[in-house]
Amino acid sequence: MANELRWSCEDGCLRLQGELDQDWLVPLWEARAQATKAASSIDLSAVTRVDTAGLALLIHLIADIRAQGREASVIGKSENLQTLIQLYNLPADMIP
Repeated sequence: MANELRWSCEDGCLRLQGELDQDWLVPLWEARAQATKAASSIDLSAVTRVDTAGLALLIHLIADIRAQGREASVIGKSENLQTLIQLYNLPADMIP
């Protein structure tokens, strides 16, 4: 399952790989507290696809990081993700 969403957290960076969409995100949703426990950045460089469910999860991950008193940043935002952000007219600081 090459498109399956996988993640790891190393050196304060939550790295996602695969498709961040409704078909694959449930395991990360269930593990989000653990996944963001030490993270201050989210690396999307290896994410191949993002849908609206993935965007919603990303917003929650950023909120979880901020709720723990850390600044959050997102690395490797794809053109697809940028388009979704614009379509939903999200504030620039929502997905930094």
